[in-house]
Amino acid sequence: MFKHSLSQGFPSYRGRIAPSPTGYLHLGHLSTFSIAAERARAANGVLVFRDEDIDPLRSKNAYATAAIEDLRWLGLSWQEGPDIGGPFGPYKQSDRMHLYRHVWEHLKNHGYIYPCKVSRKDWLSAASAPNEGQSEEIFPVALRPKEHAGKTMTDPGNLNWRFHVPDETTVSFLDQRCGEQRFVTGKDFGDFLVWRKDGVPSYELAVVADDHAMNISEVVRGEDLLLSTARQLLIYAAMGWESPLFFHAPLMRNESGIRLAKRHDSLSIRNLRENGKSPETIFSMLPPR
Repeated sequence: MFKHSLSQGFPSYRGRIAPSPTGYLHLGHLSTFSIAAERARAANGVLVFRDEDIDPLRSKNAYATAAIEDLRWLGLSWQEGPDIGGPFGPYKQSDRMHLYRHVWEHLKNHGYIYPCKVSRKDWLSAASAPNEGQSEEIFPVALRPKEHAGKTMTDPGNLNWRFHVPDETTVSFLDQRCGEQRFVTGKDFGDFLVWRKDGVPSYELAVVADDHAMNISEVVRGEDLLLSTARQLLIYAAMGWESPLFFHAPLMRNESGIRLAKRHDSLSIRNLRENGKSPETIFSMLPPR
């Protein structure tokens, strides 16, 4: 069993909000970000704004600018970020590739990751049907390459790289809102991507690298990322780093019960602003806490 223990090594509270500039922020983002801001303020801590623009095809500068403008207009503030700087910059992921390469190299050198030439179509056809309650398709253990594969490579190349998860291991952690969480490798998740063949690190690798480098003591994000936390705890352990605490906020849904996404433009902050809604009215549209 891999059990996450409460962090002890952070001298003060450092939280973060980390939007991806792939569309306008919506009410669900605001709900989570306002919780993050409140928790940082209550702890007399620091809130960091990080622009997670790691995807070069989907990220747009216009959305990054709009995110800062809209959140400032709503009254949110932060002490570090791409608009004001700070001691842990740069605060745009696209400027932090050297850091991600360092993490990739460490994981590769210590045998935690391997290059994967198997296409998604091929491994899905080889995988068994998902078990009841299983949240994702599991990469088949039989398709792992031989031990030490890729260890002599000096560059990720145009290959996907996967994290070799320990077999049949329970990863558990205490979420600050959702309580005790337990995920089992091989059942809830399998070998996951840490580097994409288009030269971009995965979300899992990039946020671990950034949260560690920026001394984030608590990560506040949506509860749809609980499983991601289990994956990320394995990366923290592989790097020998202490992990932060986690608070997974409730998701905001529309009238049909569907989780809000950036495609729901009518509930974007930018659209609500342009239609004359005040900050007070927008905050009143958030679910009670």
